[in-house]
Amino acid sequence: MKVHFILYVSDQERSTAFYSAVLGEVPTLNVPGMTEFRLKDSTVLGLMPETGIVNLLGPAILNPALAPGIPRSEVYLVVEDPVAFHARAIAAGARELSQLALRDWGHRAAYCLDPDGHVLAFAAIA
Repeated sequence: MKVHFILYVSDQERSTAFYSAVLGEVPTLNVPGMTEFRLKDSTVLGLMPETGIVNLLGPAILNPALAPGIPRSEVYLVVEDPVAFHARAIAAGARELSQLALRDWGHRAAYCLDPDGHVLAFAAIA
């Protein structure tokens, strides 16, 4: 099974630059309407313009642009150096929510918001 997590973004180009800087990766796909980053062999992070999902699903879905900045998702990445990832996110324009701290579930995690208000967490097993 291959899993795609797709974030609806207001500006695909800006979000592509942001996630390229944060992940230290070049997109595996970057065409009008979709950008993809391969996180593992079976996991892909996609970026789709908000207008794309509205065009795709029509009135069956609320337009995400009507609620800008309200977190609609969380991307929780377990990485070797969460401090470095978190710092890159902040440097690329994310807004810090919480510095690295030990969490109740046994991870050390730091939280921030990407330019579209999606919550990003960078964690390591404590």
